[in-house]
Amino acid sequence: MEHKHEMILIIGVPSLTFFTILVFAIICSRRRRRRRERSSTRDIEAAFECKEVDGVVNTEDLIKFQGGKDLIVQEILDAPGEVIGKSCYGTLYRASLVNSNTPTLLLRFLRPTCTLRMKEVVPIVEFLGAVRHPNLVPLNAFYAGSRGEKLMVHPFYGSGNLAQFIRDSNGEAHKWPIISRIAMGIARGIHHLHTSSPRPIIHGNLKSKNILLDSHYRPYISDFGLYNLLNSTAAQQMLEASAFQGYKAPELKKMKDVCEDSDMYSFGVILLELLTGKEPLDDNPNPDQDFYLPSAMRSAILDDRIMELYHPDFLLGLSNDQRVAVEHSILGFFQLAMACCSPSRLLRPDIMEVLNKLEDILQ
Repeated sequence: MEHKHEMILIIGVPSLTFFTILVFAIICSRRRRRRRERSSTRDIEAAFECKEVDGVVNTEDLIKFQGGKDLIVQEILDAPGEVIGKSCYGTLYRASLVNSNTPTLLLRFLRPTCTLRMKEVVPIVEFLGAVRHPNLVPLNAFYAGSRGEKLMVHPFYGSGNLAQFIRDSNGEAHKWPIISRIAMGIARGIHHLHTSSPRPIIHGNLKSKNILLDSHYRPYISDFGLYNLLNSTAAQQMLEASAFQGYKAPELKKMKDVCEDSDMYSFGVILLELLTGKEPLDDNPNPDQDFYLPSAMRSAILDDRIMELYHPDFLLGLSNDQRVAVEHSILGFFQLAMACCSPSRLLRPDIMEVLNKLEDILQ
């Protein structure tokens, strides 16, 4: 009997140990499976969430918006591209995709040293990616690499920008109906930026190079709110470039102070640029305190030689009645542009007033 108990004990102890190990293994297996399931669920629910690795936040795929659902990041990164613009904070490319419904894209690479950290950038990008209007360049997708590089993906418009159109056109830039249509489209785009959200979207770098055109001369405002993605140094460099190019409102000292009024000043300069065909460079080392405009344009304005400012080709082929109507529109257009360029921000019209005035002038 004693040997029998010893046998049971010898057999029972290994069995109990084996059972304990088996139960422990099952529990561990279930826990691992649950963790995998939870991880998989998180991946599906937050496919575009940021992850932080060694203090660097990055996305693992494109953050896609309306118009970008079919885009593939590797296809974009591998696409042959042509540099079409450079700035202190990034490079602009025209990229040709091989297998895509949208074969040509406009890609903006932002330099890592010029941008905010990804955890600050993503909410801004998601906000800008939701903005849609017929006169605004949409953000279709956004990508951030592991080294901090950031890529904004936009549709490509084949007719270039407004600055090129004004100075390199084959005569279309001298047709008053086209100029009127472009001005109205820009105003509608700004109106959407300033009024469609509870908090206005300030462009911050409005200029003719940031207005793209399609084959029908419809304008599309690009780069709106881009300064929000830049660090303070790069944003200030953007403002300094705007000052040199003649678009900066005189009261602006820092980019963080941009507002609707400073956008309206820039828009007024663009209107004068459309009207005169002149480049609004601040070519005078001691510019007039009222506005930053080319010296030829400034002297004409100060001497009240208003009708010498616009292209005489605007009036070609018109009857006397049509000529009078167009001259009246040109004068109203000029006066509106100068109101937007007022040295006092308080005297500048807001975009709703501008839109109403343009409709009255151009109808």
